[in-house]
Amino acid sequence: MVMLIKKPDEIEQIKKGGKILGQVLEEVISVAKSGVTTLELDQLAEKRIKELGGVPSFKGYRSFPGTICASVNDEVVHGIPGSRVLKDGDVLGIDLGMKWPAENGFYTDTAATLAIGEIKKEHQELMERTQQGLYKGIKAAQPGNSIADIGRAVENHIKQFGYGIVVALVGHGVGYQVHEDPRIPNVYKEKNEAVKIEPGMVLAIEPMITLGSAEIETADDGWTVVTKDKTYAAHFEHTIVIEENGNFITTQRPSEKI
Repeated sequence: MVMLIKKPDEIEQIKKGGKILGQVLEEVISVAKSGVTTLELDQLAEKRIKELGGVPSFKGYRSFPGTICASVNDEVVHGIPGSRVLKDGDVLGIDLGMKWPAENGFYTDTAATLAIGEIKKEHQELMERTQQGLYKGIKAAQPGNSIADIGRAVENHIKQFGYGIVVALVGHGVGYQVHEDPRIPNVYKEKNEAVKIEPGMVLAIEPMITLGSAEIETADDGWTVVTKDKTYAAHFEHTIVIEENGNFITTQRPSEKI
């Protein structure tokens, strides 16, 4: 495992890029309503990223066709945007990545799950508690702590509700590449006690939580990850920078209160 410590000038670029990405995600969320297709959201995200001086980092990554991952209801992550029309009662996860600036830039990554119209109370609670789990993980990501502390914080928060924590998918380092070491599980793993958190690390923390079983499978399109029991899922993610005395959330959305 190679721990990639970013330089101060690189950190400043990552912070700027993350702020832009949070802004783009907020814009996409604002138009995600009943009657809109996931492809329309994808096109808006790509347009805005390019207008703001970046390039989508997911599009073309291992041949993925979209700028966003649009995952609906029992789709956990990696949903391909297309002709699907959103409707009231849907739960939509949007995952978005960008390299900024477009030339010689750095990568940031963020995700949020939102309600389309009126949704069931159990689905609203799943979303809220998953987001809280993300914040618990971020709070644990302090210099001197370990990657195990992040997983423990997320797991301790989520398990009280009886939800499924998807262990086959994890958070990760980010910055020079879309995915870097370390892997960041959303459960406690003893081996990760040895992976210490240091200033200059850039981490993407992302709980992926289900209403039922944590078992997942990949759909026929080769990308979309769904719950085996067809229960709904939620996914939230932020890119954070580890600083000397804490951390900084680069991708916080303008309206997001943490």
